[in-house]
Amino acid sequence: MIKKIIVLGVSGSGKSSIGQRLAEQLGYPFFDGDDYHSDANVKKMATGTPLNDADRMGWLATLNQLLKDNQSAVIACSGLKPEYRNILRNGVDQFAMVYLKGDIETIWQRHQKRDGHYFTGRDMLESQFSTLIEPTEQEAIIVDISQNADAVFHEILQHLQNKASEDTNDL
Repeated sequence: MIKKIIVLGVSGSGKSSIGQRLAEQLGYPFFDGDDYHSDANVKKMATGTPLNDADRMGWLATLNQLLKDNQSAVIACSGLKPEYRNILRNGVDQFAMVYLKGDIETIWQRHQKRDGHYFTGRDMLESQFSTLIEPTEQEAIIVDISQNADAVFHEILQHLQNKASEDTNDL
């Protein structure tokens, strides 16, 4: 099985809940990227100001280091641009990226049900969608989140098992 998994998607796509569930199923540690933002980043987002590339660099480097420092891990991280994903995977072997793909209306409905999260407001979500450059099928396992969470979870597990089999056959 793949030892390191990065769950990607915009805020509200289900990265944390799916990532945590994958980690529990696989017996891997789980790291929620949200927990590793600097205080300045959290304050900025809490006021409705989107992060820029410079704001994200230290955060992405920290998440990359978590991947390097752990034999196995599941990390939830937006990974909105190819450059961000390159930083995440830099120097990391045996990893898979999983992209939770959804449309803005589905995800906005989910956002409205969240309590106490610093990421608030439709403008913030729209800024993520405008920044997003979706990963390709060569870069990530792409899963449609319009289905229920169980179906999303099981589809990801199946893809990871298939990927592990392919990697074994390549040896």
